[in-house]
Amino acid sequence: MSFWYDDAIFYHMYPLGMVGAEKRNTVEKTEHRFDEMKKWIPHIEEIGCNAIYIGPLFESSTHGYDTRDYKLVDRRLGDNKDFKEFVEEAHRRNIRVIVDGVFNHTGREFFAFQDIQKNREHSSYCNWYKGINFGWNTPYNDGFGYEAWRNCFELVNLNLREPAVKNYLFDIIRFWIHEFDIDGIRLDCADCLDFDFMKEMRTMTTKEKSDFWLMGEVIHGDYARWANDEMLHSVTNYELHKGLYSGHNDHNYFEIAHTIRREFDENGGIYRGRKLYSFVDNHDVDRIYSKLNEKRHIFPVYTLLYTLPGIPSVYYGSEFGIEGRKQGANDDPLRPRIDLDEMRRQNPNEKLTQWIATLGKIRKENKELSSGKYRELLLTNRQYAFGRILDHQAVVTAVNNDEQDAEFWIPLPFSAKECIELVSGESAKIENGKICAKLKACESAVWKITEGN
Repeated sequence: MSFWYDDAIFYHMYPLGMVGAEKRNTVEKTEHRFDEMKKWIPHIEEIGCNAIYIGPLFESSTHGYDTRDYKLVDRRLGDNKDFKEFVEEAHRRNIRVIVDGVFNHTGREFFAFQDIQKNREHSSYCNWYKGINFGWNTPYNDGFGYEAWRNCFELVNLNLREPAVKNYLFDIIRFWIHEFDIDGIRLDCADCLDFDFMKEMRTMTTKEKSDFWLMGEVIHGDYARWANDEMLHSVTNYELHKGLYSGHNDHNYFEIAHTIRREFDENGGIYRGRKLYSFVDNHDVDRIYSKLNEKRHIFPVYTLLYTLPGIPSVYYGSEFGIEGRKQGANDDPLRPRIDLDEMRRQNPNEKLTQWIATLGKIRKENKELSSGKYRELLLTNRQYAFGRILDHQAVVTAVNNDEQDAEFWIPLPFSAKECIELVSGESAKIENGKICAKLKACESAVWKITEGN
């Protein structure tokens, strides 16, 4: 059975940054900024995305991941009615919406933690958090200690083994589904979450909404531990993310090809049959345009993002080629305020925006790119070609990371009667079961192949 997320192309929105919200949530009056965010929906549709990952979204103290209230949209963005209308507008355009689920920890202003501060040992919420110890102290001089996420004491780790916590969070998810009609959740810090908690979440959300999608933030480890039939549908593919930029910076397509072969090859790929969440940048890592030594490599990078196995995601603003690097622990440069109207009028990288839209159209029109088996066809340090094969058709992609033009012959995955380049619409000449790829410097091409004599 196929679900919407099997063919999804995501657009990743970090709302507090993109609308230029206050860094600290000390505002008393709700700021209704969803009208500004709704302007992005037609643009998202225009560049070919059919799903939005938006978050963090709910009432927090600063950056969004120190949750204050799971049932309220952050007042710096708007209110619950505003977000409900945002989802409705996306759905009218057949765009799905998933939100950040921050369930590993809360902020210090969350009601359960404040109750412990007030009532200490007598609080009924002492078991809601990990490591509560009234013989310790914290940098905030609370007079008790607790387990904090990566020793960031503004983030207090929840005890997901406590039934009251689990039931509370499951009620929150049901509330989000019924109140906002969301289509899925991206689980923050999924590699820190309790496995039984995620298994029960999968069962519960599937009952609430049969096509509800769960995707987890996982950086290291065996992704199959999280992405499987019992737990999450997908996780972030950080391994591929690293290869996509360093494979170009080092002129080393072997790195990318090795990663994909290990993960998805039809003969032995350890994640074959799974669809991991692919990205070239997000709210936690430097912008791809800043990472590339040769800026022209941005085009083959996105070609690979859209045509290799995985569910592709575009981080807001990167379709315009904006730059941004972390400054120590400061993530603000990765999460800038963007005036969409102004950016579209003075687009610094219009060809890139158009290329991403073209790739979105190609992916939507060719099921092979979302469901086809992967097969490597040609590999050198500077040229790489592969096929995505489904039934009696295939899409073949070729990329060139050289700063020089390249010409090479690609063996086809089967005997072909027709070979059409999907951007130009031109037929490719087939000789001895191969097609000739003539790629300019830092260029790529995509062909549709139909089986036959």
